[in-house]
Amino acid sequence: MGRVAAIDCGTNSIRLLVADVGAGKLVDVDREMRIVRLGQDVDATGRLAPDALERTRVALAGYAAVVRDAGVERVRMVATSATRDAANRDDFFAMVRQTLGTDAEVITGAEEARLSFTGAVGDLDPATGPFVVVDVGGGSTEVVLGDWDGEQAEVTAARSVDVGCVRITERHLRSDPPTAEEIDAAERFAAQTLREAFVEVPVDQACTWVGVAGTVTTLSAVAQRLPEYDPQSIHLSRLSLQTVRRTAADLLAATHHQRAADPAIHPGRVDVIAGGALIVRLLAEELHARAGIGELVVSEHDILDGIALGLG
Repeated sequence: MGRVAAIDCGTNSIRLLVADVGAGKLVDVDREMRIVRLGQDVDATGRLAPDALERTRVALAGYAAVVRDAGVERVRMVATSATRDAANRDDFFAMVRQTLGTDAEVITGAEEARLSFTGAVGDLDPATGPFVVVDVGGGSTEVVLGDWDGEQAEVTAARSVDVGCVRITERHLRSDPPTAEEIDAAERFAAQTLREAFVEVPVDQACTWVGVAGTVTTLSAVAQRLPEYDPQSIHLSRLSLQTVRRTAADLLAATHHQRAADPAIHPGRVDVIAGGALIVRLLAEELHARAGIGELVVSEHDILDGIALGLG
């Protein structure tokens, strides 16, 4: 097995996976996540803010040290929604090259969806497919349909759309807590944007819905009332439609202070988790209506695992 490192830089967080990979199998060595909010104000300004770039540089410098100390043989870093949208993304590329010693790749939404699907389904029973995997990120949401035969994932349809927890919060959910009018506007925006994905991805063919990444995993932690964020309790947990609705409603009704008091919510997600929960609730209702799927399977494995497996 070879030792590899995968880095995923999204709109809200930057994450690292160091793993030993071979023969389609992956063994974790280290996983880390830091909230850097690279996409701060990108939706409004079209540019990456200097403070956001500096936060990302500091986190990346820490990851570079971990990669060196772990004896990693191959590194791949991908960047997603925030950098795809930014006019000054060359500043980001130069910073990454100087800090990490390798280039970042800005991947398409379709590639992001494929990598997320590959990482998400590895621990699932192939007989429960086809699977629809959804990644609710900071700036975008990926919806991908496919199969898993126990060794290889096959994607049949995918679409990335521009709605995520940071984007919807900055655009619509400005009050503390959000007003009914703000929530209505956010729902209209999210529903209209998600509809673009459902046009291209025939989710009615899916038997199992899998959710990945920080919004969904945090939603599971909150719903379970965990005393702290615990990946083992979260991975492959299941949330019913009723639980998703109740948890989303509770988060939208809570103040920033009340959400911050929940030990299962990372401090960097406190201000955007309610917006993310709203998106997940709309997804849950659509998948129930279109495919008869009544629960969400939560996976701690996602795009990082897909990147790492591709390096093996």
